[in-house]
Amino acid sequence: MLLLAMDTATPAVTVALHDGESVVARSSQVDARRHGELLLPAVDRVLQEAGLKIDAVTGVVVGIGPGPYTGLRVGLVTAATFASALSVPVHGLCTLDGLAYASGIDEPFVVATDARRKEVYWARYDNARTRVGEPSVDRPADIADQVAGLPAVGAGARLYAEVFPDARDPEHQSAAALAALAAERIRAGEDFPEPRPLYLRRPDAQVPKNYKVVTPK
Repeated sequence: MLLLAMDTATPAVTVALHDGESVVARSSQVDARRHGELLLPAVDRVLQEAGLKIDAVTGVVVGIGPGPYTGLRVGLVTAATFASALSVPVHGLCTLDGLAYASGIDEPFVVATDARRKEVYWARYDNARTRVGEPSVDRPADIADQVAGLPAVGAGARLYAEVFPDARDPEHQSAAALAALAAERIRAGEDFPEPRPLYLRRPDAQVPKNYKVVTPK
């Protein structure tokens, strides 16, 4: 097994290789505006670090969000392209699940990432491997009662310390954790969500309601 994992649903552009037992190479850069520019060089970098070629990959893992449209689609399209070119499966995983897994927390907690517009993408977990319910997007003040007293990980938790006073690491997503989680689920024969974007919001761009009528002169 050799999994190529990537996630661009958050400001972290992160890539890793996992051989089914451990991570063999990883790369992460935090830059919310350069997902498309940084992702493929990161793939090249981890392959070179591992001394492997792309045709050694037996599966692709990708974070499906939730996340903003522009960044999220970069990773999903790239993962689908690699999977198609190599004729290997592509496994989708919730980005928040990767952060939860990396935390190693063994008690109820929250993962919260920055959704911009003074909101967070968030979900509750019983432990690092078990999510409770589906991810949501909300203003932190609106969920204060639901997350009160719980530790929290992710950049969203650090942004809103008044709602998440017990903020813990990790702050940013890691493809290494995502790959390790995927390898664990593959060995257990578990199903994966479809590698489709989890936006949770309607797109900003809208089709105009009234088209401008242009008449020939």
